Amino acid sequence: MPIVDKPLIQYAVEEAVAAGIDVMVFITSRTKRAISDHFDKAYELETELANRGKSEILRIVQNIVPSHVTCVYIRQAEALGLGHAVSCARAVIGDEPFAVLLADDMIDDGHAGCLSQMVKVFDEWQCSVLGVERISPSETQSYGIVKANLIQDNIGKLEQIVEKPKPENAPSNLAVVGRYILTPAIFDKLDNVAKGAGGEIQLTDAIAMLLHEEPVLAYEFEGKRYDCGSKLGYLIATVEQGLKHPELSDSFKDYLTNLKFS
Repeated sequence: MPIVDKPLIQYAVEEAVAAGIDVMVFITSRTKRAISDHFDKAYELETELANRGKSEILRIVQNIVPSHVTCVYIRQAEALGLGHAVSCARAVIGDEPFAVLLADDMIDDGHAGCLSQMVKVFDEWQCSVLGVERISPSETQSYGIVKANLIQDNIGKLEQIVEKPKPENAPSNLAVVGRYILTPAIFDKLDNVAKGAGGEIQLTDAIAMLLHEEPVLAYEFEGKRYDCGSKLGYLIATVEQGLKHPELSDSFKDYLTNLKFS
């Protein structure tokens, strides 16, 4: 799914690279070969572009994945939930802390990206960090919701995390979005957690177990999140990113300004 001229997954990878990550682990299925094809080296295309002297397009193609970044693809045989998807990466990650990015949550902070902010928090506190934002109380059934004690500007220590509670049962309106930095201790929790909401293995439930043994932080990130898993969020992201695009912004703004609605 492209936003202007790049697929959503590309934005997520660029955010991870900017945060210093050099191994990308993609959890995919047999229907998602387009992802690995996108990040693979396209010898024929590069040769054709070079022969035609299209150096700028060639540079873009060659930098889809920087040369120092390694891509690993793991197939999730069944869609058993986000927690199960994360556990599929255990053999690759081992005993290292790691980040989880859900690409349909696109976050634009105008700088290095949300994950870079979270890495700074992790470096300071050396514990798991969840990216969170405040939502309308009526929307809690669509998110993992946390209760946290504020310990520093935009940073709270988790007391509770609940997956998709009804508004009347939600501990707050602070929602977890698609950005996590987790310690490897989460893998043992995922191995032992029971199926939760929707009959799936929920990452939220494993985090709830983890916070009884080590601190977990909620970080209210700077920037704007686009929920590209919804039609409206996807359209908003496309329009707003189009207005920021260095080649398209002026002409696109003129088009929108002069657009007439019947």
